[in-house]
Amino acid sequence: MVGGMTEASTVPAPVPPQGGPVAGTVPGTARLADIAAQASVSEATVSRVLNGKAGVAAGTRQKVLAALDVLGYERPVRLRQRSAGLIGLVIPELTNPIFPAFAQVIEQVLAGHGYTPVLCTQMPGGATEDELVEQLVERGVNGIVFLSGLHADTTADPGRYVRLAGRGVPFVLINGFNEHVSAPFVSPDDRAAARMAVRHLTDLGHDPRHIGLAVGPVRYVPVRRKAEGFTEALAERGVPEREVRRLVQHTLFTLEGGHAAAGALIDAGCTGVVCGSDMMALGVVRAARQRGLDVPRDLSVVGFDDSELIAFTDPPLTTVRQPVKAMASAAVNALLEEIGGNPVQHAEFVFQPELVVRGSTAPPS
Repeated sequence: MVGGMTEASTVPAPVPPQGGPVAGTVPGTARLADIAAQASVSEATVSRVLNGKAGVAAGTRQKVLAALDVLGYERPVRLRQRSAGLIGLVIPELTNPIFPAFAQVIEQVLAGHGYTPVLCTQMPGGATEDELVEQLVERGVNGIVFLSGLHADTTADPGRYVRLAGRGVPFVLINGFNEHVSAPFVSPDDRAAARMAVRHLTDLGHDPRHIGLAVGPVRYVPVRRKAEGFTEALAERGVPEREVRRLVQHTLFTLEGGHAAAGALIDAGCTGVVCGSDMMALGVVRAARQRGLDVPRDLSVVGFDDSELIAFTDPPLTTVRQPVKAMASAAVNALLEEIGGNPVQHAEFVFQPELVVRGSTAPPS
């Protein structure tokens, strides 16, 4: 870890004999049958992959290598690949589970194309986005993926990305469109996300005048879009814009931020709260319980992201799911096209979210 930067790598191991155990780094043995079962392929296919023979599709080969990784064994030396190059991944933090979820998919897709991902995480008091980018450029990265970076902040200078393009470094940006930056953008439809959350609550019987929105700082593009979608959804249900303002709370994109917003929204008589992230939604649930309210009987809560483990909260959280796999794959593919000299359209590619109904929403009591 240097300046918030981590480079992924693999360590090779001996090739197993046909039908025999695979040498690894953990106690026990794994035979071809175990690897074949994990990868859902034949033992013959596993043998061909492990012995470096031709005639195996790239996707199948990747499944076998992934099975080795899942079983906890090192890959054979002969399977060690020469990296096609380095790709930087700049993300805000790792505490919000949606960011590691994106990072994992991005790194998997990059690895499938032979690239080595370099993960750069911003931490309070640590390197800034500009400093991390400079380190990546100095290391000769082939391209950079930005996730929820300064491009999403309407108060930040977009000139930094213009200058980066001028240095010949291809890049793609996820979550946060900026019309002043010529590059591929990948985003979820934040307006649609807010509208479907409101529709879900009103379908359950919640009065639209008693539905609140807890989102992050207004300077961020995804926040503005969610607020716009929320306002549009309430306007369609007869709530004038002047009344909507009291139902929107801008706060931090954290559990504590959701907790703070919940107090004001509950005091405003809200029976349902739409949140800008799952972390904020968990903060709303905590605030409601501290006031002696039951979720969802007294207060329905809708999150946004559907990161891993959210289905196992108490209660399981109803949320609007970001299509992480599709978005991450599209971002990487666009970047690789740029690197290959086949520029894709410099525009925003918008992906549709999905409402996932669980136990944190119910008809108002």
